[in-house]
Amino acid sequence: MKLESLAPSAQPDGPLVCTLETGERLKVPPFLAADLNLYAGRELSEDELSALRAAIARARTRQRAVRILSSTAISRAALEKRLTDKGAVPEDAQDTVQWLDELHLLDDAAVAEQLVQSAVRKGYGRRRIEQILYEKRIPREYWQDALAAIPDMDGALDQYLHRALDGRSVDDKLLRRTTDALLRRGHSWSDIRAALARYRADLELSESEELE
Repeated sequence: MKLESLAPSAQPDGPLVCTLETGERLKVPPFLAADLNLYAGRELSEDELSALRAAIARARTRQRAVRILSSTAISRAALEKRLTDKGAVPEDAQDTVQWLDELHLLDDAAVAEQLVQSAVRKGYGRRRIEQILYEKRIPREYWQDALAAIPDMDGALDQYLHRALDGRSVDDKLLRRTTDALLRRGHSWSDIRAALARYRADLELSESEELE
């Protein structure tokens, strides 16, 4: 297969456009063109063309991974899954994660701490925070240290109750809706009951009623 031309793309600092004799165009990162000694007029064997396509796909996967890391904290497992969800073959996704790991750009323990801190700022309870760690594919060996940083949540519960109940007539329906919301946010029933008692001594909703 003859490489008819190799030209810069219209995008500044973008890939080179490799045009094959069939008219097919491949976008090749400049470093890859240099590594593979590509030039106009070069004849590529089927194996060389397959290797070129595989190298382009691997480079594209690495570029996508870097973009993801620049915008969000993410665990190794979650990054690998996101890459495969975006179309990367599993081998390229695994290779990319290993590459970033070797560059010390992935740190599951630090990501776990960041996720916990973010959840605490949102007023989530321990159960919801554990769910977030699970959903973000944080290995369980990092959970204990991260969860140990959860502060006393009494203040967050009290603030939520004031926002939900202040200035309103508190009936059983509103009380149940408020406690349901706090349970969904991951707070334990015992902590919610204690917060209700702090808010107003006569507020009470039994656990059996709540679980109906």
